[in-house]
Amino acid sequence: MSSPDWVPRGVVTDEVIDPGPVAALTAIFDDGLPVPRPGDLLPPLWHWVALPRWSTSSVLDIDGHPFRGSFLPPIELPRRMIAGGTVEFHAPLVVGATTRRESTVESVTEKSGRSGALVVVVVATTLHTPDGRPAVVERQNLIYREPPTAAPQQPNPGDATHLKPVGPPLAAHQDGGWDFRTDPTLLMRFSAATANAHRIHYDWPYATGVEGYPGLVVHGPLMTLALMETQRLSGDLDAVSGVSHRNHAPLFCGQPARAHASDTGSGRSVTLLGPGGTEAAPRSTIDLTFSESATTSGA
Repeated sequence: MSSPDWVPRGVVTDEVIDPGPVAALTAIFDDGLPVPRPGDLLPPLWHWVALPRWSTSSVLDIDGHPFRGSFLPPIELPRRMIAGGTVEFHAPLVVGATTRRESTVESVTEKSGRSGALVVVVVATTLHTPDGRPAVVERQNLIYREPPTAAPQQPNPGDATHLKPVGPPLAAHQDGGWDFRTDPTLLMRFSAATANAHRIHYDWPYATGVEGYPGLVVHGPLMTLALMETQRLSGDLDAVSGVSHRNHAPLFCGQPARAHASDTGSGRSVTLLGPGGTEAAPRSTIDLTFSESATTSGA
């Protein structure tokens, strides 16, 4: 499914933890927390936004992703999603500071699932503090799948007309959980903040008519960051040392979803439930581990 001539190559870049996308994500969540400014510590997982990689227009494929075969292997399967991964926090990152990013494709594994052939690509990334210490060590799992076997959905503009801006996407619920609400403007703004041109998140006719989804697909990283944000709003991320995150099933724009947290023997689990709210069919999950004391020193 991928060329035997392709070999993984590491990419090392020095990048600024950009205050612009950080302020953009703060505006997207619109939850009353202050904007992290230059010199402030970057909230956990916000490096997904603070270090955007804008591909040049000439390298974009039909789905909006860059052509494969350079950093990522030339996999022929068309559907791509971020399935999850792990992130370890060893030292804080600081907004406005420079970090060295080292990334490589760690493994490429061909499998067969219920929906047919698939390929799992694991990308390993380390971000360093200005003095060279590892700050964030991450492994991200990308899954490539076959095209849908059923006939594509026929785009119906009426399906989108009722999706008005919802305001802040997170709202505290009386049961102690959080409602997570989405609309097309939220998805578009998050795509822009993360330099993500994947058309399933903002192009309704493409998402339904080509990839066969019933509507716009909510970004996996947006679901994960929303779950983390519920814990930041609760003041429970000061001593977080690691997070394991997994996207179980798609959430589509406008579908109701609710986040619930529960303590575990080793930390805390936060789960995003989609329509129906059944634990048997979660959309996204994060599992947090904590150190004995918060890291308060600057990078």
